[in-house]
Amino acid sequence: MKSTMSRMAVAVSVVATLGLTAACGGGGDEDKAEKKPSAAGSASSAEDAKSGEDGAGKAALTEAQLKEAALAKGDVKGYTISDMPADQMPAVPVPAKPAACQPLANMFYFTSDPQATDRAGRRVTAVDEVSATVIALALAAHEQSDAEKVMADLRKATESCDGYEQVGNKYTDIETLTAPKQGDEAVAYKLKGDIEGAKIPMSFTVVRSGSTLITFSSMNMLDADKTEVPAEVLDAQVAKLEKVAG
Repeated sequence: MKSTMSRMAVAVSVVATLGLTAACGGGGDEDKAEKKPSAAGSASSAEDAKSGEDGAGKAALTEAQLKEAALAKGDVKGYTISDMPADQMPAVPVPAKPAACQPLANMFYFTSDPQATDRAGRRVTAVDEVSATVIALALAAHEQSDAEKVMADLRKATESCDGYEQVGNKYTDIETLTAPKQGDEAVAYKLKGDIEGAKIPMSFTVVRSGSTLITFSSMNMLDADKTEVPAEVLDAQVAKLEKVAG
């Protein structure tokens, strides 16, 4: 048990350290930002979304709507939910090399290009004390065309990027996962981070619902096969967003 909790503590401290490191290059969300296989997502769903309402798509959610749509305490049984500190969500993308991997690197800090008009971040922790999974998520408000571009760039990066370096840390073994059938389109992938000397398996799932992107990240210090975002967390967040967005 002591070993388990120690490794979990490493994962949590790594996340916090990375957030602070990235924040040194740009403020949190209070500094409003300016405006392998393709099975990672569904291109046809993006086309379906474009066909609605004269092709204009949905406008970006307001800050109030975004906060209302984000998971809150009591929304998911078996998990505690808390706000993500603003200093762990830098206002601008953190540079990565090579540039072709930048869309993947952006997801680690819940940033994007085009940048979101507003974001709301959450930490999700299993009540089970022996769980070694650390989960985070963020909702990002975009104009629909911008949200679609972020998804297209992300999908392309999963096909062309083998590994990258960001703020001195290396990320390798990038592999696409089966994307969930949620929202209008989704991309899912996993990778391994060499962070502060710790080898950490991680997975990311990004769902677009209308003009809003939800990015889920999950890491597990004990079992590389258990890094995927829990379905109950993903389902609850997508459903809450869609209820608010209408």
